Amino acid sequence: MNKLPLQTMLNGTLVSDISIMDRGFQYGDGLFETLSISKGVVSLWDHHYSRLEKSCQRLSIAVPDKADLLNNINMLMEGIDTENNKYVVKLMVSRGVSGRGYAVTDSITPNVVLILSDYPGYPESYGQTGVKTRICDLKLSHQPLLAGMKHLNRLEQVLARNEWNSTDIVEGLVCDQNNNVIEGIMSNVFIVDNDKVLTPKLDQCGVEGVMRRHVLEYLDRKNIETEINNINQEQLFSASEVFLTNSIIGIWPVRKIDARVYSVGPITRLLQDRLVK
Repeated sequence: MNKLPLQTMLNGTLVSDISIMDRGFQYGDGLFETLSISKGVVSLWDHHYSRLEKSCQRLSIAVPDKADLLNNINMLMEGIDTENNKYVVKLMVSRGVSGRGYAVTDSITPNVVLILSDYPGYPESYGQTGVKTRICDLKLSHQPLLAGMKHLNRLEQVLARNEWNSTDIVEGLVCDQNNNVIEGIMSNVFIVDNDKVLTPKLDQCGVEGVMRRHVLEYLDRKNIETEINNINQEQLFSASEVFLTNSIIGIWPVRKIDARVYSVGPITRLLQDRLVK
């Protein structure tokens, strides 16, 4: 794998640091997107920007200009081999720098941070034969005002991920306070039941992933029945297929959740063949 020196950009300028008074650092007051770059192109860019735009509006943070963002991403990648290597850009938008206290003033200007890094070297077996997962002990709290967003406060995910040390387990699945399955720590979850594809409702908590949206749109075009609803653990364990999605991993079949073993099914393979490049 190529080893890329860490490159960062703040508001269109290459930098190596950011103010400690930035509200993203102080309070987690902001949002982020994790972008996959292949052959110099941002995968699912329209979906990423759409989520970022809607989330900024909900938090009353000024929305960065779409064309400016893409131009800065391209500037960040100048001089690297985009033809033969894939990369990841983390895009963060914070409310900006302010003094002490939670109150927000009209004079705050948002900060836009871009971080370019190498693509993670996940084993090919994760996509081919599937991954082992576990149900986490941590329960996600309900907060409909933040549901669906990819906001900067990831403490629940940090705590959930640190519940295990085994390298054999790749992902953890998290439930809400009512024991409804919500998502993976870094992914969205789908199950297949009687040829119907189900994914959890995310109106109380969880992140509405761009690959999740991409999968749902494709299934709709192909007239494959889908349902967005509450999914309990009994449904999860009785499913014929389970798979995980995000913009970096694409689609991973699940072959084991705790003691329950699954096969890689035809719908999972169909989606991998059609949507994962």
